[in-house]
Amino acid sequence: MNTLQAGDKAPLFNLQDQDGNPVSLEALLKEHQVLVYFYPKALTPGCTVQAEQLRDHKAALSEHNTVAVGISPDPVKKLKNFETKKELNFQLLSDEDHKVAEDFGVWGLKKFMGKEYDGIHRISFLIGQDGNIKHVFNKFKTKEHHQVVLDYLQEHNA
Repeated sequence: MNTLQAGDKAPLFNLQDQDGNPVSLEALLKEHQVLVYFYPKALTPGCTVQAEQLRDHKAALSEHNTVAVGISPDPVKKLKNFETKKELNFQLLSDEDHKVAEDFGVWGLKKFMGKEYDGIHRISFLIGQDGNIKHVFNKFKTKEHHQVVLDYLQEHNA
């Protein structure tokens, strides 16, 4: 796994959101910087806590001209269910073939309860409007992810 780093150009992508609409990174960057956060699976405990915190702190992110976009290998239908059940207020994108996850370097070997498998590593990227990665968030607890991001934005006037 070769994860992209700050200063790298973010790979452009075009994925379907929870409503089946195409979403491109290029279009998002025209109006905001983007927090692209990768998560393993919708409606699981850690992923739910992370999404709910981003939902609840959307206004604080907006104060820094930042929008959050979640990417997982879940199909569109499951993302819609996640959005509805948890009343999420941001876009969730379906990367079923995990190509975008591979492009960002977050798809790789994982270990859980003694088993090894390939999957998404929980890593987030703050992408500036110039298309470059400003910061990589890879050390956080799911319930604190939003605060780690907001602290970074505050400290760097980003």
